[in-house]
Amino acid sequence: MHRWSFKQIHMKKRLVSFRYAWEGIVSLFSNERNAQIHLGAAVCVITAGCLFDLSAVEWCLISLCIGGVFMAEGFNTAIEKVCDKVSPERDPLVKTAKDVAAGAVLLFVISAVVVGFIVFIPHFLKLI
Repeated sequence: MHRWSFKQIHMKKRLVSFRYAWEGIVSLFSNERNAQIHLGAAVCVITAGCLFDLSAVEWCLISLCIGGVFMAEGFNTAIEKVCDKVSPERDPLVKTAKDVAAGAVLLFVISAVVVGFIVFIPHFLKLI
């Protein structure tokens, strides 16, 4: 009979956690239109970054912005789903929670666009 060690059980739990996280990511990009739009924008930005041969620091800034937008969109989606489950009928507090979550995504997107301009405008100006 095989005895499971603590390390094996711990590793199995970690792998299950990663599987659930991956399912969440797939669900986000499969079902949420805004996440799909952000993904398309990210592909365009990454392509532009490759064409302009961004520096390591510029790639770090762009990566943090892309990841941050995806995280914000994920949190927003999770908040919306929980709110819809808890209160399917119209409720002013639920509306506020959903509006604030969506507003947080918008704020992060605006910040990411500003960073994008700061990173890419000098590269575009070199073409002129």
